[in-house]
Amino acid sequence: MAIQSAAVIGGGSFGTVVGNILADNGIRTTLWLRNEDAAAEINDQHTNEQYLPGRELNPALTATTSLQEAVSGAEAIFVSVPSKSVRQVMESVCQWLTPDQALISTTKGIEADGFNLMSQVLAELCPDNPIGVLSGPNLAKEIAKRELAATVIASGNSDLRRNVQEALSCSYFRVYASNDLYGVELGGALKNIYAIVSGFVAALGMGENTKAMIITRSLAEMSRFAVAQGANPLTFLGLAGVGDLVVTCMSPLSRNYRVGFAIGEGKTLEQAVDELGEVAEGVNTLRYVRAKAAESSIYMPLVMGAYEVLFNGADPRVVAQGLMTGEHASDVEFALPRHEI
Repeated sequence: MAIQSAAVIGGGSFGTVVGNILADNGIRTTLWLRNEDAAAEINDQHTNEQYLPGRELNPALTATTSLQEAVSGAEAIFVSVPSKSVRQVMESVCQWLTPDQALISTTKGIEADGFNLMSQVLAELCPDNPIGVLSGPNLAKEIAKRELAATVIASGNSDLRRNVQEALSCSYFRVYASNDLYGVELGGALKNIYAIVSGFVAALGMGENTKAMIITRSLAEMSRFAVAQGANPLTFLGLAGVGDLVVTCMSPLSRNYRVGFAIGEGKTLEQAVDELGEVAEGVNTLRYVRAKAAESSIYMPLVMGAYEVLFNGADPRVVAQGLMTGEHASDVEFALPRHEI
């Protein structure tokens, strides 16, 4: 059955864009925000100037600061708060849910304790609800301008996949389906690390060949890590893998890229994050992935190098140079295993 009503938890740039598409498609949609002034702005002026300046929102999109009001009766609930807030917010939300309400995470991050992805947090807190993940090359400010874009809905529940495809598809936004929830979600989280690396490579004025090498080795590295965690390597050939990686590593609109660029210009991590003024999920994700890779003995030279740059003051040039001096490797491990070189 098609989705008739929805809620979006989180009024940042992407949460607002998702809510606006749903409203455009005739779905009764409520957007939850913490800030009363921001909620009033959306309801009265149909804008969200902090996150989507200059963009008009569908007048049918309503905002509230009440979680209970937002989720009560919503057939699909899109969770779009920063990863550090997902558990806290959903602990409140779950008390008002019924088992027929679908939960879809759009948050690209990892929880520190236990290395949990957002879908795992949702499944732990709301075990009776169907779970999905929405991820892809989705720069919110471009989607808000109705520039053509596509995304992936991943879930083991076929009804959820079809319903979200129908609810979000429109003339400028296309939704593809996947059953590899873990791979799609890991792709969305991991690419933020490599966007930081690409940012400081760009700031240092390195050439196009270097940028191409960094992006393709990033893809190899993130897929190697994800497969070790049980994901399907083919997922990384799609929008949630190479698609999201390319746009995040190439665009100044990417928050993680901008943090990396600022560091490449000589700023400290604290200065770069303060200058951004928004959450850059890749900073914390880098910490967690580095620890997990070391624990599991997964070869990730870019992750290890980026960690040294961000947290120990290493020269960013060392990260790119490290690829030239590491052990010999195959181009695509899933085609030619490392031990067969």
